[in-house]
Amino acid sequence: MVIQNKDAVAEVPLALVSNPYLDELTAGLRARPIPWEGYQRALLITQTELGYIKAVDKKTGEDLSRVVDSEGPVYADLFISLLQKLVRLDTIQSILILIDDLLLDHEERATYFLDLAKKDPSLPYAPLLKCLRSEDDFVPLKASKILTTILCASPKPSTEATEELFRWTTAQLQSNNQAVVDLAVQVLESVLRQRAVRPIYWSSPHAMDALVKILKTAAPTPQMQYQVIYCFWILTFDTEIAQELNRRYDVIPPLVEIAKSAIKEKVIRVIISTLRNLVEKAPEANLAAMAAVKLLTFTENLSTRKWSDGEILEDVNFLKAELEENFQTLTTFEVYQAELLSGRLIWSPPHQSDLFWTKNWRELKKENYALLRILARLLSTAGDPVVLSVAANDIGQYVKRDPSSKKFLQELGVKQRIMELMSHPDQDVRYNSVNASWSLIGGSGRV
Repeated sequence: MVIQNKDAVAEVPLALVSNPYLDELTAGLRARPIPWEGYQRALLITQTELGYIKAVDKKTGEDLSRVVDSEGPVYADLFISLLQKLVRLDTIQSILILIDDLLLDHEERATYFLDLAKKDPSLPYAPLLKCLRSEDDFVPLKASKILTTILCASPKPSTEATEELFRWTTAQLQSNNQAVVDLAVQVLESVLRQRAVRPIYWSSPHAMDALVKILKTAAPTPQMQYQVIYCFWILTFDTEIAQELNRRYDVIPPLVEIAKSAIKEKVIRVIISTLRNLVEKAPEANLAAMAAVKLLTFTENLSTRKWSDGEILEDVNFLKAELEENFQTLTTFEVYQAELLSGRLIWSPPHQSDLFWTKNWRELKKENYALLRILARLLSTAGDPVVLSVAANDIGQYVKRDPSSKKFLQELGVKQRIMELMSHPDQDVRYNSVNASWSLIGGSGRV
């Protein structure tokens, strides 16, 4: 798939949800007989409705098209009506299969369903959203696929339907069934292409947390990495999201790490495209974090590679040029702050610079010691010896300039933690903890 960075490209043709697990469930259910004649005898459906059903039942492809193309609106009305009035699970499953067959490879037929709103504003969504709430394994998955196609075809997607679909995908992203997670991400890839729904997803409770968690903790496959980051790429066409994405979710460091180790070219491409959006849409919010993870050096490396897709090099060179120009305006403290906020401390120059600390130590006191609290948290939670060493160093550097903070740091548990780290297995952690302890207990020297 070609990825560009012009805003218009985010409005792309409809995408399909293609999921082998759902296909397998569908195949297993398709062959079952449904007692349509019995429904007619019980007056649950009319004789006319029975005729329409029999004309398409078990038909697919061209056989189905020959029937549907002449009476598409009739079938959309019929199927949604059946979902409203029939309740047997096997019947609901079969109706959803019929709807999906009608839409398969013919997304333009979604307009037949959208037109139902002219007679009832709740249609076509209400019966499908009810299916989304079913406890059956199959019904919600099939309904989500149908809803995706209809929402993607809508000139003005339903806010209510979108919100409920996003609540559903958020829950499915936490499933233990990876096939279900894959389907949920595919739904997001498709629906988020509608510009109007991106702010809805951004504000949907826990939605972004669930998506980010896949990338950070779930050890995803390269394909899943690509799909999740593709969602990020689409979302970052929205300026507000581009401004807040890294501040809230710290995505720049893991994106760069994934790109460095990625084997598949398309994974690198979608990451570079996402980073480009972040620079173009919200440079002030993202440049310092990019400097902290040495992104410029990485783009310089990428620019020397050979790519099968020439547009990758174009994006890399664009990003590299933007970084070279804008990094010149960053202060040393902005880069330090971004590194600290990322939680990925390394021995970059500011940490051991007396000039840096003399000039900037007061910045750590601002907003009720916000940055100092982060250092304290890293000391307590980090497992990486480098992070622990740098954090201990920074605590010592700060306390030397602000001895009055000792009591506050003791209340945060920093003094006790420094004492514990003095017996850490790593030599550098022990060394920097001992030095920090001198500042905390009143000394001024370094060992």
